[in-house]
Amino acid sequence: MKSRDVVVVDGIRTAFGRAGEKGFFWLTRADDMVVKVIRELLRRNPRVTTEMVEENVWGATTQEGDQGLTLGRTSAILAGLPPSCSGFSVDRMCAGGLTAITSAASEIALGACEVAIAGGVEHMGHHPMGATADPNPRFLAEKLVSEDALVMGKTAENLHDMFPEITKEMADIYAVHSQQKTARAYRNGRIQKMIVPMTVYTREGWMVADRDQQPRPETTLEGLADLKTPFRMQGRVTAGNASGLNDGACGVLLMSGDKARELGLQPKMRLVGYSYAGVPPEIMGYGPVPATHKVFAQTGLTMDDMSFIELNEAFAVQCIVFMKEFGLKFPDDERLNPLGGAIAFGHPLAGSGPRLVTHLMHHFAEAPGARYGLTALCVGLGQGASAIWENLQTQGNKTPKDE
Repeated sequence: MKSRDVVVVDGIRTAFGRAGEKGFFWLTRADDMVVKVIRELLRRNPRVTTEMVEENVWGATTQEGDQGLTLGRTSAILAGLPPSCSGFSVDRMCAGGLTAITSAASEIALGACEVAIAGGVEHMGHHPMGATADPNPRFLAEKLVSEDALVMGKTAENLHDMFPEITKEMADIYAVHSQQKTARAYRNGRIQKMIVPMTVYTREGWMVADRDQQPRPETTLEGLADLKTPFRMQGRVTAGNASGLNDGACGVLLMSGDKARELGLQPKMRLVGYSYAGVPPEIMGYGPVPATHKVFAQTGLTMDDMSFIELNEAFAVQCIVFMKEFGLKFPDDERLNPLGGAIAFGHPLAGSGPRLVTHLMHHFAEAPGARYGLTALCVGLGQGASAIWENLQTQGNKTPKDE
């Protein structure tokens, strides 16, 4: 059986709030953020009726409370999708949302369904990473993993050890560039169109969450130099060259290429291939390197074929390692994260992968000559995720079968 083309029709997200009581989502449920995204995707695409959506897949790292009870199914019911729409949840930590997308895409490719919604959410204010986890004592007692594997900041320090030529100053320089790119993108109105405004209740009253809370456009290299290194004395990882703790949701509308043609929709991009790979948990930030090599081997493409690379910025050092491996220009390769990354936007774990996909979709719209793009993330406990996408928003508005 030949697999079918899987295309992205649209993508949208909430604003990303700060985790904790000062965040604007503190009194908002995670599943309500998911519902907002689902409803907005359908509102923006009226040719896709609720009855057409057959699958609803959502990633969440902590699957309890307002992120529990099979979020994919419960959010479908809450959003008004019909009882016929099935749903499920997945957990691959930071790549949970991308895994939701590739899982739904695989169903479409094999003919299990025609139309699906997939994405990721994380309310880190309600569910701090690992807060209720109970790691098996054998992990440490039998030395199956290093103690560092359970503290992401320590894994980033380990990457600095692995690549001693990557200094703290280099990580800070990378972080400043990320903040500057995001500030410029906001000034030019490029981020606002990717966010669905959401009215939320806060301790100060009702407000509209329509802008990310995390970016710090005032960031300077001098200011970062004096920040504490909480994971190691005289370390190199700080709050300034790492992503934040955040709340947010992002989702995409997927369907088969045939279904898009039937509905008269112009899809935004096609999934070419995806890969997941494992690395030692104590250097989890290295994960995107083997995952990307793997997806290149599968597809026959190379980094030279990529017009854009959306790489999640869990830590600056992890991004610099990736840049060194694939020959990207430091500190600011024009193909890499043109609008900035998680150091500026924040990183609501499973919500980040779909954000990368949505950003890529918008890059393609602004660059009709671009053909391929990459989305990639590192993953806690030692994994990497990479996916390659083909631009369908070309000058001739071609779909795959037109070629």
